Amino acid sequence: MSVIVLIEHSSGNIKKKSFEAVQYASEIAQRLGTSATAVVAGSVADSEMQKLGEYGAKKVLHVPDERLNNLHTRAYCRLLITAARQENSEVIVTLHDVNGRAIAPRVAVALKAGLVSGALSYPDLDQGFMIKKSVFSGKAFAFVKVTTAIKVIMLVPNTFQLSKTTGSVIIEKLSVPFEDKDFAIKVTEVNKVTGQIPLADAELVVSGGRGLKGPENWGLIENLAKELGAATACSRPVADAHWRPHHEHVGQTGGTIRPNLYIAAGISGAIQHLAGVSGSKTIVVINKDPEAPFFKAANYGVVGDVMEVLPRLTEAVRKFKENHQ
Repeated sequence: MSVIVLIEHSSGNIKKKSFEAVQYASEIAQRLGTSATAVVAGSVADSEMQKLGEYGAKKVLHVPDERLNNLHTRAYCRLLITAARQENSEVIVTLHDVNGRAIAPRVAVALKAGLVSGALSYPDLDQGFMIKKSVFSGKAFAFVKVTTAIKVIMLVPNTFQLSKTTGSVIIEKLSVPFEDKDFAIKVTEVNKVTGQIPLADAELVVSGGRGLKGPENWGLIENLAKELGAATACSRPVADAHWRPHHEHVGQTGGTIRPNLYIAAGISGAIQHLAGVSGSKTIVVINKDPEAPFFKAANYGVVGDVMEVLPRLTEAVRKFKENHQ
């Protein structure tokens, strides 16, 4: 009755947030007196899957079907349900992201399981499996007690610091009775962004809003991000105006991130934007309007024109790096 956890990968490379999910599942397994089993779908090398042992997994169930290199919701649900039943699992862990939101609720319904989305803590077993989660777009917290025999937990990425250990896994092939309808939707083309730090994995993010005045000034954001080794993001109005691609949009209707440092330049801080970034460990706001609502959520604030502050900040970072090489 191991705790199972669904693994996400990109082109065969396991994502950082999945290592976090494995670590999370492993800790739960230890508290329950069992072990953690990772479920991997698609083309992933054994050497890559062995890394899961460094974060607590004891076994990997691998479905090496190339069709699973792209997300097929029905197929992923079927394989996770098959794994859960084979392992007699009472706890199933996925990530609270786009993929997890498509899969976890369906799996919970099929297994008659209680579901906790947006999980931010380990379950408190003394309270009968009580978990802290975010509600109201991250503006509040709730403590949810799960009473069903089977529990499905969707972990918010970047909630826990990764702690790498030594360990190895046993890799087993998992046979799943797929049907043609599981792959009814055909993926004809995948366009991937290259040469950039993925937002979901970034620990440092520099983000810009309408205060940049136009796409021709976006180099100010990119220059600072380059010096910091950070990813770039933007507010919804910037994406809607086609200054930046929509995959960089963070907020209630975009991506949700939890980096160690989030620098917001020229963003007023509407509640919809805060919903996507409020989990950041440290928030720095740069805005010429001292009444901008974002300052209320910031750890540090700079009142000033981003056109003047960003170049000076970039130069300061550059000099700091030169003096500390």
